[in-house]
Amino acid sequence: MTQTNWKAALLNKRMLICIFTGFTSGLPLYILISLLPAWLRTEGVDLKSIGLFALIGLPFTWKFVWAPIFDRFVPPLGRRRGWLLLIQVPLLASLALFGQFTPQMDLWTIAYLAAVVAFFSASQDIVLDAYRRELLPDIELGLGNAIHVNAYKIAGLVPGALSLILADHLPWDSVFIITALFMLPGLAMTLLVSEPQLAHGTPRTLKEAVVEPFHEFITRNGWQSALLVLSFIFLYKLGDSMATALATPFYLDMGFSMTEIGLVAKNAGLWPSVVGGLLGGVWMIRLGINRALWLFGALQMVAILGFAWLAWLGPQTAVDVAHLTALAIVIGIEAFGVGLGTAAFVAYIAHTTHPLYTATQFALFTSLAAVPRTVVNASTGYMVEMLGWPLFFVVCFLLAVPGMLLLFKVAPWNEDMAQKPVA
Repeated sequence: MTQTNWKAALLNKRMLICIFTGFTSGLPLYILISLLPAWLRTEGVDLKSIGLFALIGLPFTWKFVWAPIFDRFVPPLGRRRGWLLLIQVPLLASLALFGQFTPQMDLWTIAYLAAVVAFFSASQDIVLDAYRRELLPDIELGLGNAIHVNAYKIAGLVPGALSLILADHLPWDSVFIITALFMLPGLAMTLLVSEPQLAHGTPRTLKEAVVEPFHEFITRNGWQSALLVLSFIFLYKLGDSMATALATPFYLDMGFSMTEIGLVAKNAGLWPSVVGGLLGGVWMIRLGINRALWLFGALQMVAILGFAWLAWLGPQTAVDVAHLTALAIVIGIEAFGVGLGTAAFVAYIAHTTHPLYTATQFALFTSLAAVPRTVVNASTGYMVEMLGWPLFFVVCFLLAVPGMLLLFKVAPWNEDMAQKPVA
């Protein structure tokens, strides 16, 4: 790609929209996986119960069930913008309600509310993913998804950093209301953007919207190829997902305060994530998606060992500059490596979808990718209790190996996925 084309690919309205899709997509999930566990832990809820809260993410693994509705029916504002508006308003309201309850007395109510938030968040992801895939031409998939993932991670700084700092100075009900208001930029985007132009139209019936996405994927290259792709999608992020499932409780157990976690642990990953996301987009244009999956995935694996090293150092009774520096290094490497791996992974998923069934197929693939974060991660609290933090992270590293081995089949090093469009 020439320098002129590169600038045109980076400096356009589509990349700006990807910033908004990433931020508004990431915020609700990070509230569930970062702010909610921190709140529960500080209120005296045990690790096993916090770990089980991962099950509230089940809507992310089943979202393909109702995704055909978003492909088939068209609300007044359009197929993508109309559904986004109908989802984002109740999502913002639900997020603000958390602080109205007391964890020790209302734990089940909080769990039910978290499940509602997860449902609306998963539904928003369905529509945002479909919109982004329909918006970006194939040549911009890597860069656009890298920017999306980057903004997704930056959104985590709100519940994972700003909100934690506010929690040291404000009551929790105020913290959750302030955090929920960060959904407003996503609402503004929904009202201001235009619908993407569709070359393939929409499914003619609900039956077609439900059945054909699965039929097309299975018959595209046969059952064996379909199963390999699905296995890869499940396994590629398994180790990383488990390693970060209880990140905030882990930092607390290592002796770091809420403010230290907010200022150091979270912000240390910001610039590595930004640089990693942008470099990932550039490198994917030059390398192709396949080679990016190999290189970025390897770095993603190595990042898990940083947590094992930090756990090996053990809890710190008096945290000093050295320990804060060690925490910042581990988080920085994780943000850089995992940011790269996620960007390539999402680009792979986007390229694998058929344009006529974008929402349903994208939801199917990302649902499968979310299984480790929900069902499998529910066991992480028990694993830590049995193994201890150091051995737990070593196990997470080993669980990342099978996904890398599947790259030999689904993304061979010497093949360029960009030359094999789905049509």
